[in-house]
Amino acid sequence: AIPAQEELARLAALVDDRAVELDKDARTVRMPEGMQLDLGAVAKGYASDVARGVLQSRGVSSAILSLGGNICCIGCKPDGSDWTVAVRDPQSDGMIGTLAVRDVCVVTSGGYERYFERDGVVYWHILDPETCAPARSGVLSATAVGVSGTLCDVMSTALFVLGRDGARELYGRVEGFEYVLVLDGGQIVLSPGLADVFTPAGGQDTVIVERAP
Repeated sequence: AIPAQEELARLAALVDDRAVELDKDARTVRMPEGMQLDLGAVAKGYASDVARGVLQSRGVSSAILSLGGNICCIGCKPDGSDWTVAVRDPQSDGMIGTLAVRDVCVVTSGGYERYFERDGVVYWHILDPETCAPARSGVLSATAVGVSGTLCDVMSTALFVLGRDGARELYGRVEGFEYVLVLDGGQIVLSPGLADVFTPAGGQDTVIVERAP
């Protein structure tokens, strides 16, 4: 069912992270009535960090973990070369390109797997907190690359919601990640730190490298 606009407005009024009270000593969470927490935007990233820590504590120095949209690379390949991680094309079963990386996580958020279509309109699961409706930012997929899987999971979702301009602004404020955006016009936008490690599957004319902040 597609909620009415009045219902979305009522729910949007409940979106406020400042209203959530965490008591670490008592291990309790308090929030206003009607508000709920969903950890879907961070759970797999955190799980990948924990899994990596367990493997490394047992002496594993080369491994790649796949949690479905979340890739965690431990070290490099056994032969000393970089891992090659593909970034999926959100409009087909192919890929837009590959990243040559080591010792990082690569996390992608997009609306191409969890969605439904009604009357020619596609409704995906990533919501804009201001409208409580599917985010329409001009971004079809957002990939975050960094050491922390938890941070990358958060950032990939945020980048998808914020769009190209918001992504550039966020990148200038928060350290620890790089990004790849696929725009609805087909362009691929890279943050400066990925310019030398991304290889497009198509022509270079579709790739835009943002200026360093």
